[in-house]
Order: sequence, then structure tokens, then C-alpha cells
Amino acid sequence: MGKDRVTLTVPARGEYARTVRMTAAELAARIGMSYDEVDDVRMAAEEAFVYACECAGGQEAVTFAFEIEDGSLVVEVGPLPACCVPEKGHSASESYAEFILRSVCDEFDITHEAGACNMRFCRRATTEVAGA
Repeated sequence: MGKDRVTLTVPARGEYARTVRMTAAELAARIGMSYDEVDDVRMAAEEAFVYACECAGGQEAVTFAFEIEDGSLVVEVGPLPACCVPEKGHSASESYAEFILRSVCDEFDITHEAGACNMRFCRRATTEVAGA
């Protein structure tokens, strides 16, 4: 399977969490992830959306870039302006979101540059569907 990229920009409002969740779950299923792996991706996408909304800093929309390649789903979220203030600290929901993302993903990080930050997480399938 080649490398595909799907970009989704949604309003930074709670009623769009399902849109992000379902997009992530469908892409995970498409690359052959098991039910439990798809559920992990769904949960990670929702927590990333919550985190992004908290950090949107007045932005009206949040962008998710989903990249699928070789049985992996990589999700990049951002740029987000508000999570880049080191002295700001984390709210309870941001800390919870980070805990979940670190728990269910194979990789998770937040990078800071040029006054904004980007979140990135990756989940790999343990098996891949042939020809998916």
C-alpha cells in the first residue's frame, strides 16, 4: 500500500469530536487494524481533539492530517498557538489527554516552534490487510 494523506479541518467546538473520531477509526480499519487497535485510535483522536480545542487559543478551526502507510496511522494536529506557553501549565483535561495519548499510541509528541505547537501521534497495526 502506498502513502495516503487525508486532511480534515473542523471547527474547534465539541460537536465535531465525532467527526474526527469516526474519520480516524475508518482510516485505522482501512489499514487492517484489529478492533482493539481501531478503538485505541478512536480514543486517541478524541483526546487529541479535546486537547487541540483547549489549546486552540481562539482559533476557529483545528486541522488534523492523517497519514497512512505500511500499516501505520500517523496523525498530526496543529498548529496550535496556546499550548506553546511553557509557563502556562496544563489544565486537568490537557494532562488527561496527554496520559491517554501516551498510553494508547506507539508514538506521541508535541513540538514547539515559531510560536505554535504541533501534536503528533502514531499507531501501528499488528497485522495488515493485504491489498488495503
